[in-house]
Amino acid sequence: MNGYFSELANKTVVVTGGSKGIGKDIALTFAKLKANVVISGRDKTALDAALLELQMHNPKCIAVSGDLSDIAEVRKLIDKAASEFGTIDVLVNNAGVNIAKPAMEVTEEDWDTVLDLNLKSAFFASQAAAKYMLQQNSGRIINIASQMAFVGYVKRAAYCSSKGGLVQMTKALAVEWAKQGIRVNAVAPTFIETELTARMFEDQEFKEDVDSRILLDGLSQPEDISGAVLYLASNLANFVTGETIKVDGGWTAI
Repeated sequence: MNGYFSELANKTVVVTGGSKGIGKDIALTFAKLKANVVISGRDKTALDAALLELQMHNPKCIAVSGDLSDIAEVRKLIDKAASEFGTIDVLVNNAGVNIAKPAMEVTEEDWDTVLDLNLKSAFFASQAAAKYMLQQNSGRIINIASQMAFVGYVKRAAYCSSKGGLVQMTKALAVEWAKQGIRVNAVAPTFIETELTARMFEDQEFKEDVDSRILLDGLSQPEDISGAVLYLASNLANFVTGETIKVDGGWTAI
């Protein structure tokens, strides 16, 4: 694989929600390839710690704190990245949230919280990044969806709706921007083993249910998702757009 992904060196890569979990792993994957990575997050302490890790591989990486539920903050992030490095080459819309509740208990505030971050912010980040990508007639937008864009699950009415919308948004933007050289794709993970999900899997009944739906052994690891994102960002995926790669261990194959 010598030479593969070398084209990503010095590219400007924005990763939303890049301070923890799979977002941080995705950001580190690009930083190790010497991309100029810009991460965002709300937790300043976690953001600063993640940035130190990134800068071990590329000192030019930066972090921008902010709540991406606020569209003004979304635009600030993209404009900051472009002003720092001249353009935006890759946008990874990873920031997301879930409020696990039975459908009958979901409030309007719950619904807006999930949809605003998972779907609305991803659209406006894509719009803001495309402003720069259209000028150079190239760019990659990669949305982190979920296998729950394709299947239902209990206590996730808002989450499933947001991720299903994200997959359709991926197709719509791919169609609209293909002739301008912008490729828009998505990655749909299953549950991932990270420090953020550890508490969730303390519920043994829940863990057993998840395990029963994944055909491969164990839970997905962050690098499983980063590999799919890296592929879509690279020249290996030059003829791929409007696609969602499921990294779900076979969950949706049944």
